[in-house]
Amino acid sequence: MASPSVGPTAALALAGAALCLLMLAPLGCRLEWWQYGFGLYRLMPASALLATGAVMLSVATLARGWSRLRRRSRAGLLVALGIGAALVYVPAQYALRRSILPRIHDIATDPDNPPKFSAVLAARSNQHASSLDERRPEVAQLQKAAYPDVVPLYSTLSRQKAFDEALKLAKSMPGWSIVAVDGKAGHIEASEQSRWFRFIDDIVIRVVGAEVGSRIDMRSTSRQGTSDYGVNAARIRAYMGELSARIGRSAATPPSAGS
Repeated sequence: MASPSVGPTAALALAGAALCLLMLAPLGCRLEWWQYGFGLYRLMPASALLATGAVMLSVATLARGWSRLRRRSRAGLLVALGIGAALVYVPAQYALRRSILPRIHDIATDPDNPPKFSAVLAARSNQHASSLDERRPEVAQLQKAAYPDVVPLYSTLSRQKAFDEALKLAKSMPGWSIVAVDGKAGHIEASEQSRWFRFIDDIVIRVVGAEVGSRIDMRSTSRQGTSDYGVNAARIRAYMGELSARIGRSAATPPSAGS
């Protein structure tokens, strides 16, 4: 075990190295030094490992030599402990989500008949994104089991009024870039880029007439990877929840509607 004189320096070095790796993981992807998988599944776990070492060393040194440590050394160990704990949390949170959520990245309020993309297809092709036409049969079942609350929104508003409200809200969503709008077809497409790795997710909203009023469906899918850590479902919940608050939800939700 490191002595009280060496412990603070070593702990801070481990915490600093962990922080550098965590920052380097997305930066290297942006600069095209490596594929996202290397940063996400190699550098981030390595960062967590170093951060864990910083935490353990800080705790052990503080426990063994508190009375012999100078105030500056105590402060350094507490800083290393705080940084290390924070850096352990970030990769651990991703790993936990990945372990409990199904490995799907294409979520829709109508998983059996999801809204179709058109305007973003060229951009997805340029990035070699996963196909949107080859949905595995089990995706719908996995989604229904994991996200039973991701469902269509029915409103008493007419299709056109519901579409206008859906478009207004889409334009106001933080980080969303509207790609295409077709009022006659009740079709909206948008994209959103993640803050860290700059992953791009694509969004499509479909508004159709229902038995009473209108029905709004939404689909959110990632361009890369096979697991989205629940991001697409969370995006749909946020948007549909806000839209429901704006336009209201009809008391009856018909089991099916024209598409």
